[in-house]
Amino acid sequence: MTKYLIVEDERFAYEEMKRMVTRLRPDYELINRTETIEETVLFLKKNTVDLILLDIRLADGSCFEIFEQVPVSTPVIFTTAYDEHAIRAFKVNSIDYLLKPIEENDLLTALQKYEQLRAYQKPVFDYRKLEESLMENHKRNRFMVQLGETYYHIDTADIAFIYSEDKVVFLHTFSNKRYIVDYTLSQIEEQLDRKLFFRVSRNCIANINSIKKIAKYFNSRLKLTFDPVCPHEILVSRERVPDFLKWIDGM
Repeated sequence: MTKYLIVEDERFAYEEMKRMVTRLRPDYELINRTETIEETVLFLKKNTVDLILLDIRLADGSCFEIFEQVPVSTPVIFTTAYDEHAIRAFKVNSIDYLLKPIEENDLLTALQKYEQLRAYQKPVFDYRKLEESLMENHKRNRFMVQLGETYYHIDTADIAFIYSEDKVVFLHTFSNKRYIVDYTLSQIEEQLDRKLFFRVSRNCIANINSIKKIAKYFNSRLKLTFDPVCPHEILVSRERVPDFLKWIDGM
């Protein structure tokens, strides 16, 4: 019997996924549903499942943050609203990737693929490579912003950092100007060149060229100093520090 986990923050999407799996594979056992990165990490630290059905975008960030906090070798079927180019990138890595709204036949194909992998060998997947494949296909070169009745474009290379403040997301440029954009930080993070930008904290994405000082801070964290000056204190959490230092070092 396959024991599976659904990670989905939208109730309707969760109910539809559960219904389709139950119809297609009545012998599968749903162990749990989680809705956030934090909740999923806590669950996976204490439990094991055979299969994970995982939405890319969760309410508290990108699902790839889960793999940064807990080792996961379990096969994953990703779900999202990305386009066909991203889907092809993931399929190259032998992981299935379903475009919302999910069709039952597509889910069936994904489950059959999982079952074939399980029958012949124990799958071991590198989810970091999957994340890089996705980001490679979605590098954003510029953003459109609006001031009054006028539209402008801001090149991503001109952005020093991007941060959220009271649920509003701002682009802050090297010329010390800021613009409101109608995206979440997680949406923006997934579209930027990872060689140039990094999610340094839950509320900030930084351009490597804007970071002028990195200092050790209490509880194994790092404190960053930016130029231009960031309006908020930015601390890299202990969990993010290893990946952050690798990014700084060009790895």
